[in-house]
Amino acid sequence: MSDYKNKTAFVTGAASGIGYALTEALLNEGANVMMADVDGAGLAEALAKLGGSSNRLFSTLCDVRDAAAVQAAAKLTQDTFGKVHIVMNNAGVGLAGRSGEIDLKDWRWIVDINLMGVVHGVEAFTPLIKSHGEGGNILNTASMAGHITTEYMPPYHATKYAVVGYSESIAPEVAKYNIGVTCLCPTWVKTNIANSGDARPSTNGIDKDTLTALKQTAELVKNGMDASRLAKLTLAMMSQGRMHVFNDPEARPMIDIRAKALGDDYDAALAWLAENT
Repeated sequence: MSDYKNKTAFVTGAASGIGYALTEALLNEGANVMMADVDGAGLAEALAKLGGSSNRLFSTLCDVRDAAAVQAAAKLTQDTFGKVHIVMNNAGVGLAGRSGEIDLKDWRWIVDINLMGVVHGVEAFTPLIKSHGEGGNILNTASMAGHITTEYMPPYHATKYAVVGYSESIAPEVAKYNIGVTCLCPTWVKTNIANSGDARPSTNGIDKDTLTALKQTAELVKNGMDASRLAKLTLAMMSQGRMHVFNDPEARPMIDIRAKALGDDYDAALAWLAENT
């Protein structure tokens, strides 16, 4: 989709950060937007900041963990604007911890938001986008953490790798209906992600090494890219039909390192098989 004017988008996690910036960028391109977030007060504040409800902008409370809530939000979006062309499954949280010490309730919490929230959005909105035959876009927010890993972040990496794989899998299928799929994979962006783990369901303490990693992450996020710039980049890459959106030149070599490691492991396994026939 190269032109967003008069198209309708549904954006989760829209009360702040990347979701808010995507909403603003879409409005600036002439799109209609349904803002969705679980934070009612934050959503109301964000809506007011953008000028309040209008014939191009509306909001709804939505917990992406709840499939029925997402389905209801999808119906509301279609009822409000007539058609839906774009779904941006952006809501997400971070979670750090040492393996063997992470409460399973916390694991289920992050999986339900970061992965199942994306799935719920795709399942609810894909039929609506197909129905009008005009094509559209699915944007799933992953992270560079869906391509490379760091210590003390296994739940976050697991969910983001899953979103990348899920996005790549559905892309050729929905392309038959002129629906593009883009996976947003940024590194550090000025958002509240570093503090989002505070909402986890457990009250487990955090060990010293994990706390150090969290502090380092918070500092990197604080000095990261402005969300507004990332949003403009994202719309530009979506309009080009790009599968992935990256934003950090310093992270580029890590992709090459990972690719080489995979190739080396593959070659080692094939060499063993050849020598042990």
